[in-house]
Amino acid sequence: MIPVYEPLLKDREKQLLAECIDSGWISSEGPFVREFEERFSHYIGAQYGVAVCNGTAALETALYGIGVRKGDEIIMPSFTIISCALAALRLGARPVLVDIDPDTWNMDTTQLESKITPKTTVIMPVHIYGLPVDMDPVFECASEHSLKIVEDAAEAHGAEYFSKVAGNRWMKCGNMSDVSCFSFYANKIVTTGEGGMVVTNDASVAARAASYRNLCFHPEKRFYHTELCYNFRMTNLQAAVGVAQLERIEEVIALRRSLVSYYKERLASVPGVRFQAELPFAKPVYWMYAVQLDEALNVDAELMMTRLKDKGIGTRPFFLGLHAQPILQKLRVVKDEQFPNTDRAHQQGLYLPSGLTLTKAKIDVVCDAVREIVQEG
Repeated sequence: MIPVYEPLLKDREKQLLAECIDSGWISSEGPFVREFEERFSHYIGAQYGVAVCNGTAALETALYGIGVRKGDEIIMPSFTIISCALAALRLGARPVLVDIDPDTWNMDTTQLESKITPKTTVIMPVHIYGLPVDMDPVFECASEHSLKIVEDAAEAHGAEYFSKVAGNRWMKCGNMSDVSCFSFYANKIVTTGEGGMVVTNDASVAARAASYRNLCFHPEKRFYHTELCYNFRMTNLQAAVGVAQLERIEEVIALRRSLVSYYKERLASVPGVRFQAELPFAKPVYWMYAVQLDEALNVDAELMMTRLKDKGIGTRPFFLGLHAQPILQKLRVVKDEQFPNTDRAHQQGLYLPSGLTLTKAKIDVVCDAVREIVQEG
């Protein structure tokens, strides 16, 4: 079996985990948590990092940190994981959805203006599969309407965007907003198994986020609470793995770019199979090696995944749009709206094996299988 993803863990992770165990510091009070927060936020280019237990918690904590309240509206793409909507709903806010650009699978920024109401407070761009959103239109829209920007950079560790609006410079994803969110799930570029982080340059936002992840203990009176918050803390064990992973993040990004280049070379001659668009304003990190099948083919994503599984090749489907999620329909998050590009991406898109233990020989097996399935129809 060629799995859809395998993390790459080395001796350094074992070494730092052993330090945790030998010292007895395994909880969130351990020193690796602060070290990981500082190192990761500085890598992104920001001042503050607040480590949490997962990426979903990071989204909610970030929204709380910037002051999202009941009744606020948050504009986000329909094509993303449900965590984005959950974070808004748990704070009493309402997700407002936009469709995606059919080539990049990122939010269609031309739709932002039409979604703004007097209740809109936040735009949430999601850098899908490690490709930066075209942020200049987001900057302009947020500035014109006095809105906050919350980046979901869960899949974009190390990705960069060239902004003309922000001074003709390259900027790392996660450092282009009021606050950003990262995930360190097992398949992310930097992993802690489970984990996440809120990153910001605003001290007050960082302080609110740190309080929210730690039950909102009163700063001068422990076990005294004036707000309902959560235990979203990251353990020292998780942070130790993150510190080790971060030490070689550029090596990992280079490997991912090399592997996707080989995939593209091998699949270039297969009709009807395309990768995410490459654009001059973006340096993507290829979190997943994702492809979309042309509708003219006699095979859609579901059939392709079934046939690849029969050949011992693991895959995953693209996101089902938030507008199509039964629970969000029940809650009437979306009313009589159409998201054709999101629907098409879900029906025709899939992840090919994307792990860091992939070899060219394994990619050859995958690509030969894809070619055969396309030819068979």
